[in-house]
Amino acid sequence: MNLKIAEKEDLPLLWEWMNDSKFYGEHFSPMPRTRTEVEKTLENIPLEYTTFIVEKKDGTKVGVMVHFTVFVAPWRRTVEIGYALLPRERGKGYCTEGAKIMVDYLFLSKDIPCIQATTDVDNAVSQKVLEKVGFKKEGILRKRWFMNGGWKDVAMFSILREEWKEPRILTKT
Repeated sequence: MNLKIAEKEDLPLLWEWMNDSKFYGEHFSPMPRTRTEVEKTLENIPLEYTTFIVEKKDGTKVGVMVHFTVFVAPWRRTVEIGYALLPRERGKGYCTEGAKIMVDYLFLSKDIPCIQATTDVDNAVSQKVLEKVGFKKEGILRKRWFMNGGWKDVAMFSILREEWKEPRILTKT
């Protein structure tokens, strides 16, 4: 499995996935956009938001992983990761492997004390992925996501640099 930074050639696929409710699954609302809106969004994404395409070893594109900085104030910010896979590719370890790669990459390349992730409180599969990677559940954020016509509670997870200790997949260069 590989993570490849999304490029202009990936726009048609990203557009398709963003408009497919099955891609995000029952725990996240799709973000319908026109192809032009997706292109403008990717061109204007802040430097602290990166989209990666999840590829199988044969090059088949099966999902996305992102990392972005959440700014609360100039002195309070944190890095968050997220992911989504095609339904037929779930349960094969791609999210776990991709999240391990992402954690290694972020701790090796950024001077940050922790990485966070949020998931629908009912999304046990995503929570299991985070726990396998070393994330710890911090708690529940009440009514943080508006999904499918209502407000949902969110489980907050994080991994601290000292809990990570060393790369699990990537190595220092």
